[in-house]
Amino acid sequence: MSFLNRKYADLVPYTPGEQVDDTEFIKLNTNESPFEPAPAVKQAAVAAAVNLNRYCDTSCQSVIKPLAKHFQVKENQIFLGNGSDEVLAYLFQAFTEDGVAFPDITYGFYQIYANYYQTPATIIPLNEDFSIDLTAYDDLTGTVIITNPNAPTGIFLATDELVAFAQRNPERLLIVDEAYVDFGAESMTQFVDQLPNLLVIGTFSKSRQMAGARLGYAVGNSELIADLNKLKFSTNPYNINSMTQAVAAAVLSEPAYVAEKIQTIIDNRTETKAALEKLGFEVTDSYGNFLFAKHPNISGEVLLNQLKARKIFVRWFNQPRTKDYLRISIGTTEQMAALITACKDILKEVA
Repeated sequence: MSFLNRKYADLVPYTPGEQVDDTEFIKLNTNESPFEPAPAVKQAAVAAAVNLNRYCDTSCQSVIKPLAKHFQVKENQIFLGNGSDEVLAYLFQAFTEDGVAFPDITYGFYQIYANYYQTPATIIPLNEDFSIDLTAYDDLTGTVIITNPNAPTGIFLATDELVAFAQRNPERLLIVDEAYVDFGAESMTQFVDQLPNLLVIGTFSKSRQMAGARLGYAVGNSELIADLNKLKFSTNPYNINSMTQAVAAAVLSEPAYVAEKIQTIIDNRTETKAALEKLGFEVTDSYGNFLFAKHPNISGEVLLNQLKARKIFVRWFNQPRTKDYLRISIGTTEQMAALITACKDILKEVA
């Protein structure tokens, strides 16, 4: 006998990337940073552990103050969530009453949340080259969500196109998911004051080495943020635990460390892309901490399994338009060299 509400009977949950012991495997499948957190982060975690007997600060001011300064916005223009996935959950609850639209190839949680919250969703196909055509969204109603740079393609949509869309659709909310923006793209946070229908979300998981701490954020006008806080304080006011607040404040005090690791990932991405193309791969122009690549002589699934047999994990999306591609997270220089060596060996075997 099942006691589950019947409206969830057909819900298909999100499938996270496989987690493995990365002392034995090369883990390039979940877009985490390959680098340890900044030194101050480790120290902050130890210090925060002393006070875990107390509830965390529901205002999260130790994080919101420096984050607002970082983005050059007001503190009441920042909202924090338990990972950007929780932020997205609040967004779907709050702002999709009139429906939602997003691309056919993008972050998989959008479709899952649309199903979970029973929100009518319009799926717009990407162009043949995987680029986004925002004019295709003009004749719709409701909220639009764009991941920029997009995932899993890594392709970046110019901010002037997003600004123009928001300006010509002032009655509709535009949500820009910037999980990967720090790896060479331009953020839309600079436009939140002039565009009241813009909400930008991001995460500490990728560029700040804090995937395990679970912290996401939204930046927008104060009314949008107040609406999100209304939902937060009606469901889970203690959503950001004390440890996460402490390490988030610490990492915001370490911009040089973060910038150095970002640049290393960009450099490794550039070198790996060139090496893959030399082997005959087609690789999108990614602005994320990952590459999206396919080879004409081997299917995505076969290459996935061949790499896994060599203890290298990458991500495969079994959908019609993406089944020949693999998404490869950018790791250390040594990890990317091992990937290229493995690809050379595999391609020799199928030649």
